[in-house]
Amino acid sequence: MHAQKGFSLIELLIVVAIILVIAAIAIPSLLRARIAANESSSAESLRTLNTAQIVYQSTYPTAGFATSLSDLAGVSCVPPGQTGACLIDTQLASGTKSGYSFTETGTSGTPNYSYQFIASPLTPNSSGVRYFCSFADAVIRVSPSTAISACTYSVNPLQ
Repeated sequence: MHAQKGFSLIELLIVVAIILVIAAIAIPSLLRARIAANESSSAESLRTLNTAQIVYQSTYPTAGFATSLSDLAGVSCVPPGQTGACLIDTQLASGTKSGYSFTETGTSGTPNYSYQFIASPLTPNSSGVRYFCSFADAVIRVSPSTAISACTYSVNPLQ
């Protein structure tokens, strides 16, 4: 009898089938984990923005709250100023981070006594599922599936 060298076609097909079954089980879990990580990052980014607004308002009381994300950021921080306070990183100030877009609205007047941040997934059901928002009370609110156009007390607080 001659010794067999290598694998038969059937053995290779079985190995490929096993790999496909494992991938079919693992990939949806990895996608859900990525969505959960993006949503967690989004909520933490809103906390960072709220803290930055409180520091900004304390540092520049005549201006009130910052009127844009770029006012909270800055690249030249010697010295920081009202149009570049260097309180958040430039990634967050660009308006996108970890699969979410961040917008600041509801600012008006001088001094500015109001603001609201809205975080929306860049690709709904892919980069994130939930929508987040916050305003001057610093409570993070969430909408499980509906885009938020204005952050109000009627949106559920994040628990």
